[in-house]
Amino acid sequence: MTDTPSMPGPSILVTGGSSGLGAAIVAAVVTAGGRPSVLDRNPPESDLPFVACDLADTAAAEEAVRQIAEQAGGLDGVVTAAGVDVPGRLVDVPRETWERVVAVDLLATAAVIRAALPHLERSGGRIVTVASTLGLKAVGDATAYCAAKFGVVGFTRALAAELSGSVGVTLLVPGGMRTSFFDERAEQYRPGPDAVLCEPANVAAAALFALSQPPGCAVRELVVCADRETSYP
Repeated sequence: MTDTPSMPGPSILVTGGSSGLGAAIVAAVVTAGGRPSVLDRNPPESDLPFVACDLADTAAAEEAVRQIAEQAGGLDGVVTAAGVDVPGRLVDVPRETWERVVAVDLLATAAVIRAALPHLERSGGRIVTVASTLGLKAVGDATAYCAAKFGVVGFTRALAAELSGSVGVTLLVPGGMRTSFFDERAEQYRPGPDAVLCEPANVAAAALFALSQPPGCAVRELVVCADRETSYP
């Protein structure tokens, strides 16, 4: 992700860029000289281009991407870092809650990329989708999250084939990270005091690596987790 000194840095849209992994990716893009824009329900702490959006509304998500692309003068990359989860047994999780997890984690991923594609095809840009190790290994009490993240894996692999030669596509598969992702969960679904988690900055560095590949080179898939991660393989 390099440019000549006289040229502006690449324009990178990050969903969920106000917190957690998304905020770490935004920080990495800034450090590398890029121009991140944030699509999130809440504004980022830094003064960055930002459009508020509830990603469960996929039509609104597409419109938000168009706004950001217009403000930024196009897009060179998209990272779909936004994600939610409400664990519990299938019969115990309300329908609206279950479907919202799938909408934010999977359907919005497709909606954001769909709206960004005309800009990325013009720029020869790059896409990084964020799945999870629970998109490769299923566990109980996580049917919505696993369904969504398994879907992101399949969606991304198909998209990479579809866009081969025009837009770079990378599937990023993180393990558990030290973020606020677990804060609102019931105690039984939070990592224990001895849990081994990955730092979001390390995962963000992997995303930046994928975004920074030269034309003609694509990093197709990256798994980044703590070296004693229990959900992978």
